[in-house]
Amino acid sequence: MIRSIPRRSVLTSLVVLPTALMLAACSDSTEEAKAETSKPADAATPAAPAVNAPKPAGTVDMAKLLEAGALPEKSLGKEDAPVTIVEYASMTCPHCAHFHETTLPELKTRYIDTGKVRLILREFPFDPRAEAGFMLARCSNDNYFAMVDVLFKQQRSWAAAENARDALLQISKLAGFSQESFEACLTDQKLLDEVRAVRERGAKDFGVDSTPTFFIDGGRYPGALSIAELSAIIDPLLS
Repeated sequence: MIRSIPRRSVLTSLVVLPTALMLAACSDSTEEAKAETSKPADAATPAAPAVNAPKPAGTVDMAKLLEAGALPEKSLGKEDAPVTIVEYASMTCPHCAHFHETTLPELKTRYIDTGKVRLILREFPFDPRAEAGFMLARCSNDNYFAMVDVLFKQQRSWAAAENARDALLQISKLAGFSQESFEACLTDQKLLDEVRAVRERGAKDFGVDSTPTFFIDGGRYPGALSIAELSAIIDPLLS
């Protein structure tokens, strides 16, 4: 069941939120998530052997899925790429961080940079810290994906911190924020409402209840897919 998030100030919640909520958005066990996120990406690792394509957990109307939502889409790849992947993620989910650190670089090299795939990232925060992370990424404008990347890579330093506000402020300053712009971003009620609207639409219209969840060619795939699994889904769509 999707929990409702209190409508109090995100900035205030960063200090008082229990750190256990960091793991609330993941689809597998906490210990597995911790083990996975401790493994660094290794560019020298050989490609995984071919695997059977995982079966989707459900289907959606891709035309409806790709309709405009509360916020402009943030995507990687060509808009006219033959395959579009929509990912719903939470900034405080270790499985999402693991995917973005270890699988996305290979997906980008093989499919996104070659014009075969477009990846759309949509916000699905389960707690105020995840909301704050996405708000800061949105406030980074053209640096959205760079900010997402930094926040995922440094997830443990802020998502599980006793005082996430100070930890996020330090990261944000390195990304060009001042204290004033940092606080202005995290007190922007309109932006917060829009981030929540993206999440609510994902849950209500498309059945998203865990992160990461991927939509590919109308299929819904919950969980951090490996590059081998993604290839098994994508390659037949390109032939």
